[in-house]
Amino acid sequence: MATIQRDTEYYIETARELAALVAANTDRINEQRKIPTDVSDAIADAGFFRLLMPRNLGGAQLDHPDFLRIVQIFAEADGSVGWSMNQNNVFATNSTRMNDKTRKEIYTNPRAVITNGPPMSRSRAIEVDGGYSLSGRWNFSSGSDHATWIAALTPIQAVDANGARPIDVVPRDDMRILLIPKREVEMVNNWQVNGLRGTASWGFEADGLFIPKHRMYDPNAAPREDGAVYRIPTSLLFASGFATVALGAARAALDAAKDLANRKVPGNSPTQTLIRDWSTTQRQVGEAEAIWHSARAFLREAAGAVWKSASANRPLSMDERIHMRLASTFANRKAADVVDIAYTLCGSTAIFESNPVQRRFQDVHVINQQVQGRLTHYDTAGRFFLGMEPGRDGLY
Repeated sequence: MATIQRDTEYYIETARELAALVAANTDRINEQRKIPTDVSDAIADAGFFRLLMPRNLGGAQLDHPDFLRIVQIFAEADGSVGWSMNQNNVFATNSTRMNDKTRKEIYTNPRAVITNGPPMSRSRAIEVDGGYSLSGRWNFSSGSDHATWIAALTPIQAVDANGARPIDVVPRDDMRILLIPKREVEMVNNWQVNGLRGTASWGFEADGLFIPKHRMYDPNAAPREDGAVYRIPTSLLFASGFATVALGAARAALDAAKDLANRKVPGNSPTQTLIRDWSTTQRQVGEAEAIWHSARAFLREAAGAVWKSASANRPLSMDERIHMRLASTFANRKAADVVDIAYTLCGSTAIFESNPVQRRFQDVHVINQQVQGRLTHYDTAGRFFLGMEPGRDGLY
């Protein structure tokens, strides 16, 4: 499964080419609530769902800062594709925790993508002879349409001595992942949303589905492959990537608003003055640029410090973890502020689907409803800066 070695600039240039394809299909992505197959196949065939995977598994094993550059390129073209790019690539780092039989089973297909989602309360896997019996419902599985495999996070249970009541053998705060070919589960097309529509974040269900034992792994296990990116907690990879998606959406929204300001004369303007000539517009654009650049700079600084330690094979300090978590949350929230300014600048034009700011407005606010954008991450950072125990909260 070895891949041809290419330098970073090859992937950056190819990302720009693929992003142009994505930009030309944003209406299809939004209308179909998925990445159209011809577009997702082009992305997969170029190796862009394996950017963080080990080279010996056919991945590019890019440096994380370079990966974030690519995520931003896609996010500026379409928020849903940027989101899927981060989600599917970061999850693929779990290939370093799977056994060889499972990795071969999945990744010999060059278009293989695994999608995952959190379990609902009654989801469970019960130990049976040779594997597990899986039942339950999982939601928010981004990339469901182009995925080929499903990852079910679940508690592992056994039947008690009387063969009746299931008992936990793996605590619910330390669950395992079971891998399933997508054709074996029942997909639930419940992604009826206005933001990030193209992520196809469907649900899936199973009822007594048998999963062979070799397709189970511990998502918290130490990676079996060497590489700096695998020394960074998966939760922080997700956080910084999704923050980059939010910043990409904000960049696109602000640029679109500036373009409109250079062309639009409000219908009630007696002097036929362009929006750009209003002092209010000039002030808001200046403020939005300051917010965007400061949020991106903080994220780059924090992610860069983590990458420096990971590259030197040094354990990440709590200070580094906190700053990466804080910078990611801050970027998510401030990206929404930038989009809100862009939305306001566009006036009534912003409410129409034909305006690119409308879609970014929907996307960035959905991003902030997701776990990585929640305000409680500020609480975690605040406890740390006050000299208190911050807790785990996605830091490991």
